[in-house]
Amino acid sequence: MRTAPLLLLLALQCQAASPVRDLLKKPGTWFQSDEGLTVTSNVLAWQTNHGDWPKNRDTTSALSEKDKASRGTFDNSATTTELRFLAKAYTATKVPETKRAFLRGLEHILETQYDNGGWPQRAPGAKGYDRHITFNDGTIIHLLEFLQAVATEDTYAFVSQKQRTLADEVIKRGISCILACQIVFEGKRTVWCAQHHRDTLAPVGARSYELPSFSGGESAGILSFLMKLPSPSPEVSEAIKAGVQWFESSKIRGIRLEKRDDDRVVVEDKNAPPLWGRFYDLETQRPFFCGRDGVKKASLAEIEHERRNGYSWYGTWGTWLAKEFEAWQAR
Repeated sequence: MRTAPLLLLLALQCQAASPVRDLLKKPGTWFQSDEGLTVTSNVLAWQTNHGDWPKNRDTTSALSEKDKASRGTFDNSATTTELRFLAKAYTATKVPETKRAFLRGLEHILETQYDNGGWPQRAPGAKGYDRHITFNDGTIIHLLEFLQAVATEDTYAFVSQKQRTLADEVIKRGISCILACQIVFEGKRTVWCAQHHRDTLAPVGARSYELPSFSGGESAGILSFLMKLPSPSPEVSEAIKAGVQWFESSKIRGIRLEKRDDDRVVVEDKNAPPLWGRFYDLETQRPFFCGRDGVKKASLAEIEHERRNGYSWYGTWGTWLAKEFEAWQAR
């Protein structure tokens, strides 16, 4: 498994940790222990009536009265992580309630997929950018990877063959959506935006500083997922090659990020390894930066301190992507 690049780790630090993820490697005996049973009971309590879980919450802890109003989502690995946990818990304990909760969550994922193969960030009742097809923070990729596990891994043998077959069909629709969303610029396929319109599939924005763009961070994750498909179609192979070519042509040389006191600054350094911007302009293909005022800026220094240091504006995504592409070509 590759080591996460430093700048990716900086981005992850901006998100709340998910303690339930740390428990996925626990052995079956732990799930059977008093501690394991208590944690599982807590995770079950956090599940909403729709079958999903909230993000950035410690769903291994006891549910407070205040937290009962938390809304579920697919963002930040929420729901898929809890379902992976419950699958391991049920395999070890065979507690019927755990199985019922897992199947309710799985059904929620299957039912909320759009006809075009995409997923919103949350459902039902999504408003604003929540309703759009969400690649941001790997949302759809996490859903597809989870469904791949359901369809193929022994841990999910308790799921009916009908649902496992349906999961495989849903994955195919999801891949079709990915291909349909790949942005074509001047007649060539490129990469993806972090969000695409639920109906038109056009690039759309999210939060005020997340404008429609070519997205370096999210696109790398999409391409990595496509390269892991066991039998890629010619269309998938074409999408991969085009996306990797975009990364090659969009690398930024001669700069590095440096931490100074409590600030992050860009420093000229001709020997620095290449970087990629989180967002590139849809017309100029140049990196841009944006504060909470929603105004594009040409440099990181031009946006406010809080956004400059509270978001991942540069990354080394293209470096590890190129290595994965080389291995993919050699298969």
